[in-house]
Amino acid sequence: MKQRNGISILGYGCMRFTRNGNTLDFDKADKEFMRAVELGVNYFDTAYIYPGNEDLVGRIIEKNGIRDKINLATKLPQYLINNRAALDKYFAEELKRLRTDYVDYYLMHHMTDYAQWEKLKAIGIEEWLAEKKASGQIRNVGFSFHGDTNTFKKILNAYDWDSCLVQYNYLDEHTQAGRAGVEAAAAKGLKVFIMEPLRGGKLVDLLPEKAKKEIANERHGRSPAEWAFRWLWNQPEITCVLSGMNSIDMIEENCRIASEVEAGEFGDEEKAFIAKIRNYIIESTKVNCTGCRYCMPCPKGVDIPAIFSCYNHMYSENKNSGRLEYFQTVALRMTPADASLCVKCGKCEQHCPQSIPIREKLVEADKHLRPWWQKIYLKLAKRVMVGRKH
Repeated sequence: MKQRNGISILGYGCMRFTRNGNTLDFDKADKEFMRAVELGVNYFDTAYIYPGNEDLVGRIIEKNGIRDKINLATKLPQYLINNRAALDKYFAEELKRLRTDYVDYYLMHHMTDYAQWEKLKAIGIEEWLAEKKASGQIRNVGFSFHGDTNTFKKILNAYDWDSCLVQYNYLDEHTQAGRAGVEAAAAKGLKVFIMEPLRGGKLVDLLPEKAKKEIANERHGRSPAEWAFRWLWNQPEITCVLSGMNSIDMIEENCRIASEVEAGEFGDEEKAFIAKIRNYIIESTKVNCTGCRYCMPCPKGVDIPAIFSCYNHMYSENKNSGRLEYFQTVALRMTPADASLCVKCGKCEQHCPQSIPIREKLVEADKHLRPWWQKIYLKLAKRVMVGRKH
């Protein structure tokens, strides 16, 4: 496994551990986590608001006695902080969940606006962080970011950060923090960590047919995921790329790539190829959704990411396959989850890192995914299913 600044260039994003219903699958996660450690991954990322996640990570670390072998990152839920006492409360809870007395990388979570940093400063975050670093409870301080490039640079220059975590991939090269933000952070000496390298799977599973054919016929024989990872690792400014790995095969394949790549290996041919794939994707995308599920849970039960995934699928492959996916994964549920339940409360939009006008896009997606004739089929199918259930 290659490293940059003592950090494995492949990191483990723990948000997407497998669930059985509402419960995280500990045994499966334990095997996958430890296989990654065996193959050289030494950076593991979690957060306070990932349900059950910090606790599961802590249990795995404690069970296997590996605390001193890894870099552990978690995040302060800054959006829940209103006073100095809350800083201590949430941090103490995180240490307890993680079964540790220190965190290697502690990030201000989900920064989108400079006003968030000003609010934290007003309640004494700088003094608090200095105390925690002096005591050794926090080794490095950073922030995770979803917003525009100018805001990123303003936050970047507001404090002596050790690291940052940004959404960055070949589709987001000039959005959010973007390449300009990545280069600015690296120039200041920050370790730059990357989330959403595959755009929530969009750069693998939801590629348009033209892009899939181009990749299949390209002379290097690389998978869509390998192209996305290599595009990132080609840039020496990037310290570590997080991947939400949830199978042994995925871990082993990603680790193989991370053991082979070199910064600066892309020539004009590879750069032109990525540009062509990017253009195919832009042509077909209807909703800029990564499937991160920050918009969930919807108070009325709408499965927003699933609906947007199916809608994009209609145009990345074909309309029938997208509608079939919707029919099977959303429409046939015994507990309704379709867009007709939306009451336009806007709660989802407050948490969306991509700033998607979710309420507007749900109406649009529903119109395309549920034509009049499908509604008739759905009624008949539900009658059959309910009859079988009883």
